[in-house]
Amino acid sequence: MKGETDLSILLATMRPVLHDEAYVFCVVDQETYRKLPFLPLCTFREREGITAIVTRQQAEAYRLPFDSLWAYIELAVHSSLSAVGFLAVISNRLAAAGISTNVISACYHDHLFVPWESRKQAVDILKELSLSQ
Repeated sequence: MKGETDLSILLATMRPVLHDEAYVFCVVDQETYRKLPFLPLCTFREREGITAIVTRQQAEAYRLPFDSLWAYIELAVHSSLSAVGFLAVISNRLAAAGISTNVISACYHDHLFVPWESRKQAVDILKELSLSQ
């Protein structure tokens, strides 16, 4: 399961993949979470509740509260959880363009959530960054 750690290789080969659906971040209690008839894309437990990342369609169908729409961009390079600087470079570049980024790292890939209205600009920035390596 060893992933890439070399920063220049990661940047050059990150291949951003924009998913078609809008996603939302919802906070639900344990009971609501247990009753969901679908598996969220991701969950995280905090003291205040369970954050579930689901599609907008799922949230609306099951009346889950959310504030804003997010685009999901997968970086299709097998990055190591030990890689240093990869996400810092990406988030700094997106921040310079005024794009906020929520990042989730998993064992194989890094996953970015950017404001829905900024999705195409974010992908263009990521592709440009990759080509410049």
